[in-house]
Amino acid sequence: MARKVTSLDVARAAGVSQSAVSRVFTEGASVSPAMETRVRKAAEALGYRPNVLARSLITGRSRIVGVVVAYLDNPFFAEAVERLSHALQAEGYHLLMFTVGNSDADLDRVVGELMDYQVDALVAASINLSGELVERCAAAGLPVVLFNRGIAGSGLSAITSDNRTGAGRVARFLAQGGHARIAHISGWQGSSTGRDRLDGFRAGLAEAGQDLLAAPDGMYRRDTAAEVARDLMARSDPPDAIFVGNDYMALAVMDTLRHDLGLSIPGDVSVVGYDDIAPAAWPTYDLTTLRQPARRMVAATVAEILALIASPDRHPQRTEIDGPLVVRGSARIPDDWPAMAPAEGRA
Repeated sequence: MARKVTSLDVARAAGVSQSAVSRVFTEGASVSPAMETRVRKAAEALGYRPNVLARSLITGRSRIVGVVVAYLDNPFFAEAVERLSHALQAEGYHLLMFTVGNSDADLDRVVGELMDYQVDALVAASINLSGELVERCAAAGLPVVLFNRGIAGSGLSAITSDNRTGAGRVARFLAQGGHARIAHISGWQGSSTGRDRLDGFRAGLAEAGQDLLAAPDGMYRRDTAAEVARDLMARSDPPDAIFVGNDYMALAVMDTLRHDLGLSIPGDVSVVGYDDIAPAAWPTYDLTTLRQPARRMVAATVAEILALIASPDRHPQRTEIDGPLVVRGSARIPDDWPAMAPAEGRA
């Protein structure tokens, strides 16, 4: 294997000092056009690339943002992480992603490893950070932004969709559709998103003069959502509509209702999801769902990251972004409901 090319090799080939090579590859450093041309030509001939991590020890900035996600099974997070990576690159930053298990020990280890990489900021996507981890990040001067999750009393900036408002909109849609027995398969109730969607849905039904039939916790797991859907339909008073806490679970619920229980959607039971992941629009599912505005959520997250890096004493911001109800064929459509054709693109 060939020896790794160093800045000293480039300096010798270009006939300049090693510090001159460093200035050429340091953004904003003063260097003459002629010098830059000589150094870059030599670097290209030798195949030299500057060591970004080594430079970060000098500048105190790695221009890397760490992202921690619990899982990527849900397509919403895969899409959000891809958008986040592109948005950060447009600002001159790169993304370093870690996945983490459900235990506090796993999360503690991963956050420690991210700190070892000297990341400039941390994005926690649908992760519950403990008070101890929040304190560790604060002590290290590491800005943290929560994505699709809020932690009450944490003092951290959080970017979410407007979960309560969106779930309330779903409740009104189903109530106006003439449904009398409306259930909710919630997201994990240990998460702010799961609780907020349940609260908003219950409140929306109450405004429409209805009670929530049942609200089992689907835990954001496909197998759990399918199991509780079977339990709901085995009741003596089965629901005629189900709002599912996210599309990932809703698709499993639809498969269970149709293929395991032989039910018609929306003839026997209407199903509505939350997220508007790409498979929701497939003809197989044609799922009515509340769209999470991923593009705007990512843009707000990147803006908050940059603001926190520039001003470490900035007051934390809680941002909730409303999304539209995308009406398709999986739920009965009220006669007086406004026509809401899905907007082009994915906001």
